[in-house]
Amino acid sequence: MSRIKRGKIALKRRKKVLKQAKGFMWRRKSHYRAAKEALLKAGKYAYRDRRNKKRTFRSLWILRLNAALREHGEKYSSFIKKLTDKKIAIDRKVLSQMAMKQPEQFKKFVESVK
Repeated sequence: MSRIKRGKIALKRRKKVLKQAKGFMWRRKSHYRAAKEALLKAGKYAYRDRRNKKRTFRSLWILRLNAALREHGEKYSSFIKKLTDKKIAIDRKVLSQMAMKQPEQFKKFVESVK
């Protein structure tokens, strides 16, 4: 009876993990067990930071908006309150982009809200 070679699928799985760990340092790029652990941790960080990125961008928009509004003698919190009272639904991203790229239109918008 002839010999049966096995382990194709396991080898394929290990090669896939090592390919994903390409660019890692030291043992984590070349040893399966270390690479697997590193990928699990990297996946956790990636999942967490996809959510944190939204937080940091929102705080950046608020910072930019506050700085632009202070030039027009307005505070961020009072400006947002006026927007909600007048039922104007423009998000912070759009407002901060307008303040940066189109300051004349932003000035007119602030005056109309006042």
